[in-house]
Amino acid sequence: MVLHKISEFDPNYLDTIQGNDIKGMGVYTQGTNDKIGTVNDALIDEKGQFRYLIVDVGFWIFGKKVLLPLGRTSIDFKADRAYTRLTKEQAEQLPEYEEGAAVDYDYEEQVRGVYREPQLEASAPLEAVSSAAVVQPVAPRNITPVPAPTYDRDTYNYDRDADLYDTTSHPDQTIKLYEERLVANKERRKTGEVAIGKHVETETARVAIGLDKERVVIERVTPENAGKAVTLDATAFREGEVAHMDIYEETPDIHKEAFLREEVRVTKVVDQETVQAQETIRKEELDIDTEGLSVEKR
Repeated sequence: MVLHKISEFDPNYLDTIQGNDIKGMGVYTQGTNDKIGTVNDALIDEKGQFRYLIVDVGFWIFGKKVLLPLGRTSIDFKADRAYTRLTKEQAEQLPEYEEGAAVDYDYEEQVRGVYREPQLEASAPLEAVSSAAVVQPVAPRNITPVPAPTYDRDTYNYDRDADLYDTTSHPDQTIKLYEERLVANKERRKTGEVAIGKHVETETARVAIGLDKERVVIERVTPENAGKAVTLDATAFREGEVAHMDIYEETPDIHKEAFLREEVRVTKVVDQETVQAQETIRKEELDIDTEGLSVEKR
């Protein structure tokens, strides 16, 4: 059976146990109250059942971590302690737990082999003695170990070692009362998409511009002193005299230039609404049947 660390099996395990985190809890021997180590983690099977505590037994063996079956453990969440019947000799015999190593059937069998107690049987039953009879000395019975049961990886289940995994046999049993509660979470999902782009449209534009064009006007006029004698100057009666005049005209220069017309700003706003949900939840309450006995309630 595959085993998982508690945080790997249930990342929200602290909400499930509704108590102190089992990690970091001190481990003490039952009866002597001597601290032997600290809970490093816990291993859970695929059905969610606690099977082992990973205990750092540094108070006994520096740096060694071992597996401690839940049936050999009593947890006091109020005192933040775990009590066990583990002995130092067992801690020395247990295989060391290494991070990342597979906890398979063979490894568990090594662990269980250390914790399993040898079973004994009597070779002859005790004989009943009458109250009126004379008590005779009874020879001691021969005690022989019962053959160890055989285990098979294909058929093994944890019920075969109930004393290692059954926590209901503890004298200080704890009943946990659970209740359900509604947890409201939000999930963000995409409902659509708005695509905003631009394209180019064309149109024919017309513009009017006035152009100046020069032309020569030759006008022959009669001067005011026409017919009167004048004194000739150097230009009189000279051939080849030419007058030059530059003629200009304007031509259109039409070109295009781009300019910024406007800006389009795209933003998002969030509209909020409240959604009501209703569900039936359960809550456990304690039933006490004292059968006429006096029970102290705290």
